[in-house]
Amino acid sequence: MKRKFSKNALNLLMILLKYQIFYFCVLLKKQIFLMKVNLSAKLLTLSVLLAGLLWQCNNSESVNPKYLKEMSNWRAERLERLKSMQGWLNLVGLLWIENGVNNFGSDSSNKIIFPETAPAKAGTISLKDSLIYIHFNELEGVLVDDKPAADCQLFTDASGHQSHVQMGRFAFTIIKRGTKYAIRLRDMESPLLGKLDSIPSFPVSPKYRVKAKLEKFAEPKSYEVNTVIGIPENYQAVGRLVFKVNGKEYSLIPFDEGDSYFIIFGDETSSIETYPAGRFLNAQKVDDSGYTILDFNKATNPPCAFTPYATCPLPLRANILDLRIEAGEKDVHLYKH
Repeated sequence: MKRKFSKNALNLLMILLKYQIFYFCVLLKKQIFLMKVNLSAKLLTLSVLLAGLLWQCNNSESVNPKYLKEMSNWRAERLERLKSMQGWLNLVGLLWIENGVNNFGSDSSNKIIFPETAPAKAGTISLKDSLIYIHFNELEGVLVDDKPAADCQLFTDASGHQSHVQMGRFAFTIIKRGTKYAIRLRDMESPLLGKLDSIPSFPVSPKYRVKAKLEKFAEPKSYEVNTVIGIPENYQAVGRLVFKVNGKEYSLIPFDEGDSYFIIFGDETSSIETYPAGRFLNAQKVDDSGYTILDFNKATNPPCAFTPYATCPLPLRANILDLRIEAGEKDVHLYKH
C-alpha cells in the first residue's frame, strides 16, 4: 500500500511540475513579448528623435550673431537710403525732353506735364546740340544746386557734376540715356514714402556667402546691356567670378565700378519670390590671391522694383543662374509690373 501511494504521489507531483513549467514558460514568453514591444517603442522614439536631429542639422544653419547684427544694420541703412531725398521711393516722373523749347508745369497744355500740385506754368527747358537750358517763370522759392535760381544751363548725370533743381516739394535732375535726355522728377511728399516699412527678404543664410575666384578674360570685354526702357547701356568686365553652391560650380560676369564690382543676375526665384528682371549685387574687387566674397544676403532689388520711373539694366544671359538663390531681398510689389 505504501509503495502504491508513493507512485501515485510521484505521478501527481510530475503533473503539477509540468503545469508549473508550462505556466512559467507562458509568463516568460509574455514578459519577453512585452520587453520586445517596449524596446521597439523605445527604438521607434529614438529613431524619431534622431531623424529630427538629422533634419535640423541638414535644414538649419548656425549664423554668427555678429553677422546677424551686421545684416540687420545693413537692411536698416538700405531702407533709409531708399527713403532719402536721392532715394527711389520719391520718384514721380521720367519725363523725356524733346529738341527745342519744352514748356513745363502742371497745366495740360505744357509739353512736359508735372503733377497737379506743381506750378501750372513753371517755365521752359530747351534742348539744342546736346546742351540743356532752363528758364523759370517764377524764381521765388526755386533753387539750383542749393542757390537761388536764375536762368542757366543744366548738367546731366553723364557730366560728373549733375545739376539739382528744387521747386517747393518737387525736385528734379536731368539724366542722359543713350542720345536721349529726361527729367527725373521727385516729390518729397510722395505717398510711397510711407508705404514701405521694411523690405521683404529671405532669412540670412551663410550658405549664400561664398568665396569666388576671378577668371580673367584674355582681354577686357565691353558689353551692351539691355534696359527696361529699351535703351542699351555699356559696361566693361575683365573676367568672370567662379563660385560654388551646394558643391556645384557657377559663374557670374561682374562689371567694373571703380573699387568694386557691380553684378546684375537672375536666378530660379525670379518672377516667383524675387523681382522678375533680376537683382543687383555689389562685391569688393578681388584680393592679391584673386578671390573675393559674394554675399547674396546683400542682393538687392533694382530701382525699377520700387518705381516705374527708373531705367534699370537687365541681366546678361550668362548671368541667369540655374539655381535658387534663397537669399537677399524679395520683390516688394509696390506697383504692378
